[in-house]
Amino acid sequence: MAAFVLTGAALAGFAMCANAEDLTKITFCLDWTPNTNHTGLYAAKALGYYEEAGLDVEFVQPPENGAVLMCAAGQAQFAADAQDTMAAALDQEDPLGITAVAAIVQHNTSGILSRAGDGIDSPKGLEGKVYSTWESPIELAMIEYVMGQDGGDFSTVKLIPNDITDEPAALAANQTDAVWVFYGWSGINAQVEGVDCDYWSFRDISPELDYYTPVILANNDFLMESPDTAKAFLAATKKGYEYAAEHPQEAADMLIEGDSTGSLEGARDLVLASQEWISERYVDDADEWGVFEEDRWNSFYGWLSDNHLTKHDLTGKGFSNDYLP
Repeated sequence: MAAFVLTGAALAGFAMCANAEDLTKITFCLDWTPNTNHTGLYAAKALGYYEEAGLDVEFVQPPENGAVLMCAAGQAQFAADAQDTMAAALDQEDPLGITAVAAIVQHNTSGILSRAGDGIDSPKGLEGKVYSTWESPIELAMIEYVMGQDGGDFSTVKLIPNDITDEPAALAANQTDAVWVFYGWSGINAQVEGVDCDYWSFRDISPELDYYTPVILANNDFLMESPDTAKAFLAATKKGYEYAAEHPQEAADMLIEGDSTGSLEGARDLVLASQEWISERYVDDADEWGVFEEDRWNSFYGWLSDNHLTKHDLTGKGFSNDYLP
């Protein structure tokens, strides 16, 4: 199947009327190594959607200081990030010049993964357990909040630094008791690796924590100076994600083939299983791919403000549906 798909993509490339030198260069900074959150981007490139839109799109890895800063500095026109982590960029006297212009996935698919049978099948179960943390104030506040909602005492949780690269393996080896994951990758990986795990999601505990993650960010100067190019990019990207939603296995092969980092080498079983799961969540219950629901965006940023996690009220800030087709 992969050979057939790539042949079709190659034929599409030959059919393009625009020469490479006529294409507008676009740099997209990923938030991590390529994974199924990014499949629609790789599908749009493999299928020639970007070239049809007059664009030459390059995917790059994030620098040490992150994709947001690279995008804000104009070194990338677009980047991937999340509503929670981009709050710091907006919560400044002089906010960074970025705007979320599309939701890659419609709902927060993150939550806590633990060994099955350890009693961490709800937030209260974290009492007295070891949790691997990134030491982010928002992260820890969310853990404390959902534990409180469930009648638990956050002060009893034993926090250790999160340096885990394979969450199911770390749980199986008793390196930790619980870790925050995105289910579409690490939760599915537990199934692929045969590690029996429990899981609960933040959105199921508290609706205000059903924020947008991941999202596509754009540089504000670029949006102001080249709105038509931004719209062309998002129209092609939307087609890529719609294709991935309808053709998960073919799109997964495009992701693997397009990965220049080598991080997906030998991981086809995981990529295919993850793609089958996440393809149903790109559009989900929205009218179409990419759109932000204003009330839901504002609900999370209102929660940050109410819990004194931001200095400024960020409701209504940082996102736009104006560049979607």
